[in-house]
Amino acid sequence: MHEVRLAERLIAHDTSDPAGLAVAMDFVAGWLEGRGADLTRRDLGDREVLTATAGNGPVRIILNGHLDVVPGHPDQFRPRVVGDRLIGRGAYDMKAALGAMMIATSNLAEAPPPGVQVQLVIVPDEERAQSGPNATEMLVDQGLRADFVICGEPTDMQVGVQAKGVMILEVVVEGRAAHGSTPWLGDNAIVRALEVYRRLESLPFTRASTPLFARPSVNLGRIAGGDAVNKVPDLCRMDVDIRYLPGQDPDEILRQARDAGAASVEVAIARPPADTDPDHPLVGALVDCASRHDRSSTSVGRDGASDAVAFLQVGVPAVEFGPRGAGHHGPDEYVDIPSLMAYRQALEGFSATAGAMASAIATTRDEEARA
Repeated sequence: MHEVRLAERLIAHDTSDPAGLAVAMDFVAGWLEGRGADLTRRDLGDREVLTATAGNGPVRIILNGHLDVVPGHPDQFRPRVVGDRLIGRGAYDMKAALGAMMIATSNLAEAPPPGVQVQLVIVPDEERAQSGPNATEMLVDQGLRADFVICGEPTDMQVGVQAKGVMILEVVVEGRAAHGSTPWLGDNAIVRALEVYRRLESLPFTRASTPLFARPSVNLGRIAGGDAVNKVPDLCRMDVDIRYLPGQDPDEILRQARDAGAASVEVAIARPPADTDPDHPLVGALVDCASRHDRSSTSVGRDGASDAVAFLQVGVPAVEFGPRGAGHHGPDEYVDIPSLMAYRQALEGFSATAGAMASAIATTRDEEARA
């Protein structure tokens, strides 16, 4: 299968650092150019974005994919096939989906369906956990728009219409220094930080639920404290990753967090939840196309965040849709091989269906503009 071979090539690049990303971007650009896609390479400061376009119809669909991955061990960048599983860092999140998007875009460029333009936007920094806008947010700020956006995040061939919001907190906990041989004379900031974290885990907002989510989540992502092994640490810093539900108030969550006993709690990164109307006609069209190749449902809430939020904030409907698999960000990440062809076929079928809906989409667009 072309989808598997291309996914293997992508997984083999360690794109958790800038050097590996640069090499992988060159490979992806060469692959797309060699197959007739109308390719644009664009620099956004220290980051590069690739855009490949197929067709020129009035309905504009964006396939949004990211090439970066979280760090992994060296052997995770050596893809391997075990039964129906392609295993490797990024297989599920989301290099296999990106490869299928690349093949779909290439096929659509060769034989464009009438009425639609498909634009594959490949970014290098969806996984970044730093303050400031990522590449997709910068593109949207500069005017990138569409009638519909599909982010190729892992959804097991279902259509994700909701995702949790993100609040990354920088938490500082203070203690009192003392000699390491007399810890009872001090107040250990690391121990106190763990107590603060346990309180954060059990704050009132963590007990909420919705039809698509059982609960919010709180994760201690990083912790650092102390400056000498023979000293009671008097300072500890934590980065706490909170994912909250659609409908919850982030200001109230922050207020609760600041009452947990830390010296300071500041927001480092914030993203609102994703919430797309499941009754949007293009959502229904994608569900129908996916269901021809695999079971699918709109009643899916995604625990992780994605670049869909950037489009939703400017009124562009966006969903998450990716192949089957499991273990993203974990040691045994894999994608289900049979689902890759089904995924690519669903993307191509949806593009043709969207083109056939051009008249209805134009009417809806005009009505929204008048409103």
